[in-house]
Amino acid sequence: MFDTTTTALLRAVLDEVCESVSQCEIGMRTHVASKILEAATKGEVTHEGLRRVGREALSRAPTMWR
Repeated sequence: MFDTTTTALLRAVLDEVCESVSQCEIGMRTHVASKILEAATKGEVTHEGLRRVGREALSRAPTMWR
């Protein structure tokens, strides 16, 4: 479980990375969120590092989600 500061960071990064993704694109947002969460679980808790992971996940999302 993450503390409130880290949880807020994870949400902020997800919103930032997915700013151009419609709220209706649940599959894509979930994909990006899971990659960000996975990175945080492995110890990546910097804004820049999480944003990099999120953007990479967004660019590698299955084409049916783009």
